[in-house]
Amino acid sequence: MKKLFGTDGIRGHAGEFPLDESTVRAISLSLTRQFKDQLGRPSRFVTGRDTRESGDWIERAFHAGAREGGAECQSSGVITTPGVAFVTKHFEFDAGIVISASHNPYDDNGIKIFAPDGKKVGEDIESAIEIEIRSLIPGAIVADHSPVEDSKASEFQAAYSEHLADEFRGSQLAGFRMVVDCANGAASNLAPQLFRRLGAEVIAVNDQPDGRNINKDCGSLHLEHLQSRVIAENANFGVGFDGDADRALFVDEKGNVVDGDATLWIMAQFLRAKGGLANDRVVATVMSNVGLEIALKSAGLNLVRTPVGDKYVLDELIRSGSELGGEQSGHVIFPKESLVGDGIMTALFMLEAIQQKAKPFSEMLKGFTRYPQVLVNVKVREKQPFESVSKISDAARQIETQLDGGGRLLLRYSGTENLARVMIEGKDQAEIERQANSLADIIRTSLG
Repeated sequence: MKKLFGTDGIRGHAGEFPLDESTVRAISLSLTRQFKDQLGRPSRFVTGRDTRESGDWIERAFHAGAREGGAECQSSGVITTPGVAFVTKHFEFDAGIVISASHNPYDDNGIKIFAPDGKKVGEDIESAIEIEIRSLIPGAIVADHSPVEDSKASEFQAAYSEHLADEFRGSQLAGFRMVVDCANGAASNLAPQLFRRLGAEVIAVNDQPDGRNINKDCGSLHLEHLQSRVIAENANFGVGFDGDADRALFVDEKGNVVDGDATLWIMAQFLRAKGGLANDRVVATVMSNVGLEIALKSAGLNLVRTPVGDKYVLDELIRSGSELGGEQSGHVIFPKESLVGDGIMTALFMLEAIQQKAKPFSEMLKGFTRYPQVLVNVKVREKQPFESVSKISDAARQIETQLDGGGRLLLRYSGTENLARVMIEGKDQAEIERQANSLADIIRTSLG
């Protein structure tokens, strides 16, 4: 049986292992047993889902497994991933279960399990589930199609919305015109209502989910539509969420994209002006543009890089006691507020920052310049450490000397394929293309 849990929970094609009804029920039953053993009592779970058509039956299967194991299971209905994390802690559940595949197409789905502190459950629980369901699956055919218990869903959603409104400490947004692309996902009702409640004039788009249109040519994956709409509506601001709204990307009043790196630049200045930003440090991944690192350094701030994945960003934030981290994708974490990336909260903080500066959105980007980037993939026979191959390591050092702090070289292997990835960022597009192709040729000769 293949491994179930990746860096972001379980994800796959809905209806196929591990997201077939029998396996979902077995996962739930096993989780219930793990918590009962730890707590010495029956557990209490809360679930939430995005708008995919498979979410309903996957949630029913999960509740069936929980009931079989003696757990209490409540549903918060259609709600964002950070919304489930909030409800888990606020209403004192033992775990929160998100049924979502985030930015993936509608026919995928996934299961993420959060502890009350907002962190995903530990690898010990994941490993125990993977071992136990081998024996549970044969007898876990779902015969219980009872509806989920969702009598408190409205209460849970209202509490989360109130929490978000409380996080916004700016003034009312009267006269502020914004376009909100909900990706036909979990934020489709919540986000427009919340921004209108705060006084903004909201043009909501892609807010009519039908079970199959989540992320389809919309949201944070397809910002070109948001860009054109911001211009057409003469809006001050545009925000695009992904399917479960744990990330957000923005468009300024001129139609320019403001990605996760640019967001971190703006948020770093915003937090420092409020007396925050512990250690003068921002945490990002190895994929963040060197322009962010250079901009932060010019402002007396440091950038700490982690491997790709919000899990690693969060681990470093907690380890170092830092207050801001994220990824280019728009997944931004403010650990003092939540250990889960929250696209709506990020948007609220961005709006507060704009109010604080009393400047158009586009002017918030001053000081940050995105450097050109080139990425070349090279097929390899084996994944030898680059530093163990002298021709590769010598060429890499030579390029780093040429960049001289005005760019960056990143060499890494694909996690799933026999590919070496050469990424170079620098001031001159032609020069970094020459450097990347030269290094790629050396790798191809040595390892290809």
